[in-house]
Amino acid sequence: MTDPLDLVFAALADPTRRAILAMLLEDDMAVTDVAEPFEMSLAAISKHLNILSRAGLISQERRGRVKWCKLEPGALKAASVWMQGFGQFEPVNLDAFERFLKAELNEEPYE
Repeated sequence: MTDPLDLVFAALADPTRRAILAMLLEDDMAVTDVAEPFEMSLAAISKHLNILSRAGLISQERRGRVKWCKLEPGALKAASVWMQGFGQFEPVNLDAFERFLKAELNEEPYE
């Protein structure tokens, strides 16, 4: 998967990654603070953060000993522009969009 838009939608397909993005809307956060509300290992959170980084949705930088995450909304803008090409519609329900994509890819029946 090398198309930037493919990377964005693949990253958005996971509810944990969407929750991380929502958290980063407020402010930059240390990786440990991002991990705090989730019941998973720091290594698992780091994998999610790497996927978000590869998609261009967040950036990560070291500040001293702490790794920080910052929302990069530019990648979301490209996805939004692509979706607007299908006409004006209500705000996208990403959970429903994820179910639709899985159904289209024959991964599970459409609910």
